[in-house]
Amino acid sequence: MSHPDENPYDLLATDDEGHHRWAFGTGFVDPLEGIDTRVPAGVEPDALSRYCLALGDDALVYSHRLQEWITRLPELEEETAVANIALDLLGQARMLLSRAGRARPELGDEDRLAFLRVENEFRNVRLVEAADADFAELVVRLLIFATWRLALFERLAGSADPVLAAIAAKGANEVRYHREYAAGWVVRLGDGTAESRRRTAAALQRWEPLVEELFGPDAITAALPGTAVDPATVRAEVELSLAAVLATATLERPDVPPLGPVSGGYGRDGAHTESLGHALAVLQAVARQNPGATW
Repeated sequence: MSHPDENPYDLLATDDEGHHRWAFGTGFVDPLEGIDTRVPAGVEPDALSRYCLALGDDALVYSHRLQEWITRLPELEEETAVANIALDLLGQARMLLSRAGRARPELGDEDRLAFLRVENEFRNVRLVEAADADFAELVVRLLIFATWRLALFERLAGSADPVLAAIAAKGANEVRYHREYAAGWVVRLGDGTAESRRRTAAALQRWEPLVEELFGPDAITAALPGTAVDPATVRAEVELSLAAVLATATLERPDVPPLGPVSGGYGRDGAHTESLGHALAVLQAVARQNPGATW
């Protein structure tokens, strides 16, 4: 308990014993502090940086989209759950972007990578870009994303880069919960009322065109044997897992064509939907309006 005369908001600008402010901002502890971040021999630094950047961008953009639901969810329990999922992904983004910057110092730190890159410099998959129209879209997309990311992270826990391996091992535990949370809701909605079933089927229809991109060819992984995971190798596992959840929910995967490339490129190439620009305008607004600011 604080003293009744103390103003808790004063603590926002107060350093603790480790000289780190607890409020969000530039006072955050370096997520890789105390870790040997030298790139191991035999691992190509540029490719490692690009790979971590892609995985970090997935988490950063999707975390932002989930944060948009805070105060909009129907129950406090769901608000807490989604907020925690968004925070988990933000933590993953911080570590992965920091790893990318340490592998290639000229890229800058996590703040620069998160807030000062332009749209075509982001390497996230397009699945994470658009806003959810309703709660059914939120949980269906989360199910797809978390199932895919879990399969990747479980394999990345054995990466030749010990930093990436540690990030993936920790992240796998988090994403496993994300998947369980989403799966539970997809089953409840799909096998629920006529309206919840209709909305969940519509959500599958919306996100299905963006699934194919998750398993597409990736030139970066080819340059990182033993370090990265070829997304094509997790496809069968992901498809089987999704099929099991949808069967329990009495839902079927829609047969719709995948979203095609933009100017020959996909999200990993820096080619995005217009939704990413809108998301970044909000995500980066404060940092761009107050360059170099600290608090």
